[in-house]
Amino acid sequence: MTILLALFGGIALLLYGIRLSGDSLQRAAGGRLRHLLTGLSRHRLLAVASGATVTAIIQSSAATTLMLIGFVSAGLMTFRQTLGVILGADIGTTFTVQLIAFRITDYALLLVGGGFVITFVARRRVVKDIGQAVLGLGFMFLGLKLILDGVKPLSAMPLAVNVVAALAANPIMALLTAAALSAVMASSAATLGIALALASHGLLALDGAIAIVVGANIGTCATALTAAVGASAEAKRVAAAHIAFKVLGAALMLPFIQPFTTLVASTASDPARQIANAHTFFNLGISLVFLPFMRIAARAIEALVPDDRMADNPFRPRYLDERALDQPSLAIGQATREALRMADVVQTMLRDVVPVFGRDDQELLEDVERRDDQVDFLEREIKLFLARLERAAMGGDLSQKEIALISVIGNFENIGDIIDKNLMELARKKLYHGRRFSEAGWAEILEFHGMVSKNLERAIAAFAANDHALAQDVLDQRPVLRQREREMRESHLGRLRQGLAESLETSEIHLDILTNLKRISSHVSALMFPILEEV
Repeated sequence: MTILLALFGGIALLLYGIRLSGDSLQRAAGGRLRHLLTGLSRHRLLAVASGATVTAIIQSSAATTLMLIGFVSAGLMTFRQTLGVILGADIGTTFTVQLIAFRITDYALLLVGGGFVITFVARRRVVKDIGQAVLGLGFMFLGLKLILDGVKPLSAMPLAVNVVAALAANPIMALLTAAALSAVMASSAATLGIALALASHGLLALDGAIAIVVGANIGTCATALTAAVGASAEAKRVAAAHIAFKVLGAALMLPFIQPFTTLVASTASDPARQIANAHTFFNLGISLVFLPFMRIAARAIEALVPDDRMADNPFRPRYLDERALDQPSLAIGQATREALRMADVVQTMLRDVVPVFGRDDQELLEDVERRDDQVDFLEREIKLFLARLERAAMGGDLSQKEIALISVIGNFENIGDIIDKNLMELARKKLYHGRRFSEAGWAEILEFHGMVSKNLERAIAAFAANDHALAQDVLDQRPVLRQREREMRESHLGRLRQGLAESLETSEIHLDILTNLKRISSHVSALMFPILEEV
């Protein structure tokens, strides 16, 4: 019972330490991890490097794969861009096991104490996160110490020695056991920590440990498989690639397990270091073998996981994924992508104002009104999604981005409402009364509509690229638009004084169109303030 309690407590501390350290470093890095993954993924070698770096920081290849699934679901990356990152994540995950194998267990309490002090006295969020990361490392090594001390008595128990020996003598059984254990704990590092402890006390031979290394790598795929359920076809392909690389790597390894064991044995005399090196060599080998064949792998997985066949439902968020709520940086990226989709709908609504008035097209008019319902729905869904973000994992910069995004979608929704409730009502009034604009009046409406539409296009581009210079250009158009709107009003009054019949009939509609286009222009300008206020 004492041994079981030591193992249970040690594994719990080890897992909690890995999670705490990884989450804290992820918070400290903020959105830089997302930019590191998405920005370097276009070149295969840089993608491998970024995947290895991020995984070494957050200490979990499964967590990196979950991020990739989220990025692909949000449209921030394509499936093919993730392949190099996945191979890099396999390399990065070896950092944690190498760290465990260095046996810094004697300093575990020092790390726990140091991490606590930093967390307790720090005032800045970033420093607190670093303190928690140190605290997590301390828990990780303290958990490993409990496991090492807990399994030591097993070496004096013949039954335990025979059971472990029988397991190690059957590579397939050792592999399956390790895979199951890693899947349950959602961590290959924890499984390998147990293997390190058993090997350190002479209970586990190296050939059996290598089978456990291979099995632990396969088992960690379960997290990605679970996360891909219900996701888009592109996201499912990310999980499929992660699984395929691990399983095929294991299949290639098993026939050469004896030569591989000999190679690993020559790298170190310490059993713990041998297991850590085996883990590193295995994952490096996967990357070296599959990296030249990424295009072939991509085509094979795309054939294996076909595109979604369901019709797109406009009244359904396309990029929001509840599984990203505990990763605010990823979740805000998804919400931003959904906001851009919302912006596209608003832009098409404004574009179709001209044919609705010009052709008196009632069918198009009703379609524009339906699109405003979609805009309202998306605005509500994005706000509800942001309201459910994991606050504890958010820093000041992400909170600022969240507030800015809520402001942006509010302005898009207001533009949609002006088009739907005001401009379309004016179009319906013109249609029902059979009114026609004068040629000069219609030309002015077209000109002013074009100016506002062009500025909205610039605003959306500035929002998408977070371009401060372009945002300032949009604001610089405000006095130009106001002046042109005043000139058009004066021009219309001039036609009224001349007694032009068409101008007299449509005067109210004409002036209201100009007023509402000017209101839209004000909301376009308001879209730029969060961008320019960002530090």
